[in-house]
Amino acid sequence: MYAIRTEGLSKAYGQVLALDGLTLTVEPGTVFGFLGPNGAGKTTTMRLLTGLAHPSGGRAWVAGQELGRNGRVAARIGYLPEEPAFYPWMTPAELLDHVGRLFGLPGPRRRAQSQELLELVGLSSVHKRRISGFSRGMRQRLGLAQCLVNQPDVLLLDEPVSALDPAGRKEVLELIGQLGSRCTVFMSTHILQDVERVCDTVAIINQGRLVVEAPQAELLARYTLPAFELECVESCEPAFTAWLHTLPGLQWVSSVAIDGQVGRVIVSDVDVARRELLAQAVQAGLILRRYEIVTPSLEDVFLRLVGQEREAS
Repeated sequence: MYAIRTEGLSKAYGQVLALDGLTLTVEPGTVFGFLGPNGAGKTTTMRLLTGLAHPSGGRAWVAGQELGRNGRVAARIGYLPEEPAFYPWMTPAELLDHVGRLFGLPGPRRRAQSQELLELVGLSSVHKRRISGFSRGMRQRLGLAQCLVNQPDVLLLDEPVSALDPAGRKEVLELIGQLGSRCTVFMSTHILQDVERVCDTVAIINQGRLVVEAPQAELLARYTLPAFELECVESCEPAFTAWLHTLPGLQWVSSVAIDGQVGRVIVSDVDVARRELLAQAVQAGLILRRYEIVTPSLEDVFLRLVGQEREAS
């Protein structure tokens, strides 16, 4: 049984098709990255999977329950919207107790679970402070604790760290990585580095359509083009730039990108590039500070696939 499965899921707002026939599967126990540019359809998908919106077409199953059939999905999921809202006069302990009551949990279990969750998200020391005085990072951590009160099978996180500072982003991402051992995490974001850090599997969506879905390692191996980076010393930058402009004429060079003292060379034949590229730089009399075969990045794959989609449309 998949944690999440969709078949041709679509959503239209008037004449605008926000989601166009989305079909994907999410394995249980994974941290799944749902990646796409702003306006790609990520939040629409989240709203459909939580039952907050109704699809215009297609079907979806979450935690083994089909959406819209019996209303049982809500009890088996946790949901963190991009900007969670709380009662500002409450304390974290009061909020989690209130949510526990909504799920029908008995008093002893509510108290024990609230304490455990506040420790998990690093808020036990401020459990009596009013939420109105919390920072954005503290609110995000409290939102994660709230999502876990009912011990969900599936956790849906919509842009969970997009508005946080670097320190807050690091804290919340580490926590999300830990949550992968408790439930299936489905995380939407447009920040590629976050997906690289915590996600096992990645789906890329653009203009409401699924572009690709695969384990992150497989995605990198399948779509990343071999690239070399060369960095020159400042004194020979003009000569270095001029030399880079000659490379696209070589049969084994696909493209060249120049950013100041750094040149990025995409090649079609790695073996030839290993033999020829550095030798040609030395023969040209260039002084290099750095020369390396670049490790594939998710950003390379994302920009390539999204760019191809835009060209096709």
